[in-house]
Amino acid sequence: MLLAALLLAACSKQPQPGEVLDEARHAGRDVASFPHAGEDYFHDMDGGVALSPEEIKGRNMWIVWSGGNDRFWNGLSQYTFGAFDLLKIISSHPSLGYSRDNRWAYLGLVNEPCFEAPKGPDKGRRGLWLDQRGKDCAPDPFENEQKYPGVVVGSRGKALGDGTTQPVGSFYGYATGIVGLRLFPNPDFDEKAAKAWDPERYYSDPSYYNRKDLVRPYRVGMSCGFCHVGPSPVKPPADAEHPKYENLSSSVGAQYMWVDRMFIFNSNKPEGRANFMYQLAHTYRPGSMDTSIISTDSINNPRTMNAVYDFMSRMGLAQRIGHEQIAGGELDNRQFNDVLKEGPLLDFFVKPDKVRTPHVLKDGADSVGLLGALNRVYLNIGLFSEEWQLHFNTIVGGKDITPIPIKTAQKNSVYWLATEAGTPNTALFFLKAAQPDHLKDAPDGDKYLAADAAVLAHGKDVFANTCARCHSSKAPAPPPDMDIDKCQGPGYLACFKKYWGWTQTDEFKAKMREIVAAPDFLEHNYLSTDARIPVSLLRTNLCSPLATNALAGNIWDNFSSHTYKSLPSVGTVTFSNPFTGDPMSYAMPAGGRGYTRVPSLIGLWSTAPFLLNNTVGPFSGDPSVDGRMKVFEASIEQMLWPEKRDHDAELAAKIPIGKIDRTTERSHLLIPVGYLPEAVQPWQKKLPAWLTEWLPVVGEGGDLLLGPIPKGIPVGVLANLKLRAESDDPADKARHLKDVADLVIKLKADLLTAPKNASDAELRTQFLDLRGPLLTLSKCPDLVVNKGHYFGTAEFNKQEGLSADEKAFGKEPELSDEDKRALIAFLKTF
Repeated sequence: MLLAALLLAACSKQPQPGEVLDEARHAGRDVASFPHAGEDYFHDMDGGVALSPEEIKGRNMWIVWSGGNDRFWNGLSQYTFGAFDLLKIISSHPSLGYSRDNRWAYLGLVNEPCFEAPKGPDKGRRGLWLDQRGKDCAPDPFENEQKYPGVVVGSRGKALGDGTTQPVGSFYGYATGIVGLRLFPNPDFDEKAAKAWDPERYYSDPSYYNRKDLVRPYRVGMSCGFCHVGPSPVKPPADAEHPKYENLSSSVGAQYMWVDRMFIFNSNKPEGRANFMYQLAHTYRPGSMDTSIISTDSINNPRTMNAVYDFMSRMGLAQRIGHEQIAGGELDNRQFNDVLKEGPLLDFFVKPDKVRTPHVLKDGADSVGLLGALNRVYLNIGLFSEEWQLHFNTIVGGKDITPIPIKTAQKNSVYWLATEAGTPNTALFFLKAAQPDHLKDAPDGDKYLAADAAVLAHGKDVFANTCARCHSSKAPAPPPDMDIDKCQGPGYLACFKKYWGWTQTDEFKAKMREIVAAPDFLEHNYLSTDARIPVSLLRTNLCSPLATNALAGNIWDNFSSHTYKSLPSVGTVTFSNPFTGDPMSYAMPAGGRGYTRVPSLIGLWSTAPFLLNNTVGPFSGDPSVDGRMKVFEASIEQMLWPEKRDHDAELAAKIPIGKIDRTTERSHLLIPVGYLPEAVQPWQKKLPAWLTEWLPVVGEGGDLLLGPIPKGIPVGVLANLKLRAESDDPADKARHLKDVADLVIKLKADLLTAPKNASDAELRTQFLDLRGPLLTLSKCPDLVVNKGHYFGTAEFNKQEGLSADEKAFGKEPELSDEDKRALIAFLKTF
């Protein structure tokens, strides 16, 4: 990783943050020249809900607006050394091994209705094998370049010397045949690039497509809908490869996306799977991804692309308990008060510095207001990448991260201003359309709801006693001494412990049972408190609560509240050594880390597997009701009977519950010779002999392989390495430098003693000697991915070896099998 960072740094000299403009600003565009589309093209989606003109614009923005991020996604090929290529992902060339016809099964991507698989290269698209629009389908209104004129930069609108002109297109791009991905003419594709372009070699010749100077004729942009549109649970498609718009939901989440297969375009071939970047992405279960992989915090942290339901009830929670204080750059976030003149949404900001906000990210970090959360997402998928990428080293890290200021985006990015102008409509759309998907409304859903009244009543009592304190937005009024405004920030953990103790009382449980028994309990119930829960109580994997991107001074500093940044430490927690399985302790830092936001249980029957990384339960690519219920039944059993969860292949005797993600085969970090700077290409003549033994050149092409990394190594011990000291304290920096030096020295010694042509078992033995330095440098040493959330089970009460902070929450009543079965019957009704 260190060498990869150095190689990337050698490739280019970057301008200074705050000095760059986006392409729209360079072209002289203003925000008024980006009107948000009002055509109700997607009217059959989301259950055919009737929308206002503003809500229609909001949905359109969600599905087709990419805000100029095609520039970023095109450039990502360089940062992944050619492994990531969206233009190939949208293609159906025979050499790829996937096409529109099996796109859902292989990639889990949603085929856009009204398209067909290509029968050959498209001359109108420079010989690319792209989906073809059906002849009986109406034109895509967002492609109208007179109404939505594209940004004229570079070669757009200019002759290419071969009798053709590079199109300008629409600022929404062309439809690709995949929901959420849009095609844009590449402004770098000039006359020279056109002469060099060979579409057949682009698909089939690595020596051609693995060149950093290759200029593709098109760039691919990504909307938010790419990661959030999916098959409707209550109106699923008859054929998932060929859905209709009526089968699609804007809010259900990309629950079936295989990010590993998408991130490494040739992962269906041995050379793709032997790339360590694939091994890293392969830890992302379908429907999950590490959203901090670009502005990396050096923690492998996949999280689900979860469903978004019932914003009205969620905003009601924000009104009652989501009180946060904002300061500094956080105040530059837009609030509803900036765009609305009247209505209840004006109550969510109180001048000068109080917001009432949902907690959007898994760790509850997005906490500056709903509009700020929506706007930040566009930055995180590449909007204003000209500035964003100056604040970190993309993917590889190894550079001090600095915040991207909202004021800089407002000054230098027209795309940002257009996004700020549009997201209030997107918020209105979700407030209207993101309604619960109930099993009773799904085809043949009633056959899974056959429990009699007595069983359901029992299940309600179990839920009230065990689950509702976190998973209900309806609850008894808290005691008078729990003042919500005094319980934020530094005082949060003490208040939460007091709250938890109250929920363990007979008084609370009796009141909660009355609330759950009410016939309208599920109506307008978000089925979550949206609260931040300390990981010392959850005992789940530590990596998500350890995320650093929203901390003070980090990339998302402007998008997390002062309240979040002042959260106290949750104390010391326990985890398993990934090499030996022995218990170890870890002192959780303060300043925002250590917590997980409670997920909603709305539509629980349709959202399995469970936990925030989709690790509890099996996966099925079948989005039918039967397919979803099969996965739900297996996943909920693993939640309530933890002993049924996946076990680790090597340490099951020491880690009775839990699995570590390990490399599935021998791998290397592959850097094709075409991506090496010219000054670095004769690298094999300059590196020391001990290192060239570990970094062989393969074939005649001179590709650089960093490795080998043996099969069976925990992926996180490499992915979570802290490449730079994270403190300004000179003593901390000196200690970190010594730790890095110790790792390098041990690495050198071990590689010198490794036998030539060593087996994976022999290489793993060499790695064992590195376990001390690797754990010392780890930003998250907890690699058991499917542990925790043991409420109602005997596992929660097994507290030997836990820290005092973990034991402080006491013990819990253990549910019988009958209790659990009744609870499952009730959960199906959510």
